[in-house]
Amino acid sequence: MTFAGSAASPDQFPRDGLPEVAFLGRSNVGKSSLLNALAGVPKLAHVSSKPGRTRLVNFFRVGSEMYLADLPGYGYARVPREMREGWEALVTSYLVGRDPLALCVFLVDARHDPSEGDETLRRFLDRQELPYVLAATKVDTLGRGPAASRVKDLERGLGRKAWAVVGVSAESGEGLDSLWKTVRAAARHGRRED
Repeated sequence: MTFAGSAASPDQFPRDGLPEVAFLGRSNVGKSSLLNALAGVPKLAHVSSKPGRTRLVNFFRVGSEMYLADLPGYGYARVPREMREGWEALVTSYLVGRDPLALCVFLVDARHDPSEGDETLRRFLDRQELPYVLAATKVDTLGRGPAASRVKDLERGLGRKAWAVVGVSAESGEGLDSLWKTVRAAARHGRRED
């Protein structure tokens, strides 16, 4: 996996037609850490100690197979309203009508109940009929029993229309193989029609 560039506007999105998988979720949910773990490259995606630092759509190319797109997070970012609205417009312009988009990986923090922002994103994905996998991050911090219980709760709740709900950990590697299989299957088949 290699960094392929950043986009501040739709005219900077890749144009070669490779399938794309978008990673999205709240600021500090662990998108960059998860991308690095999937790539096996510790500093491929920049991990910041300050939430809300991703302000562009960052693309990572997986050979001739696909792009992974790291989208700006929502929630914590302490930035001016105009800038936040600009990010939201960029994310929306990416998600709506993007033909190469095969799958969204919707990240939530397994340690916490879904936030209002998580519910808003779920409604948006459902309304747009975008296929998604719900990835519950940081499951290594919960222990096996509580992690399994959280995944079950998410399957019945926030992730009830998701293709799958997967507990993942960038630290321990838990769930990464399962997530990769789903991502690769989506890239091979393009956007799934229900």
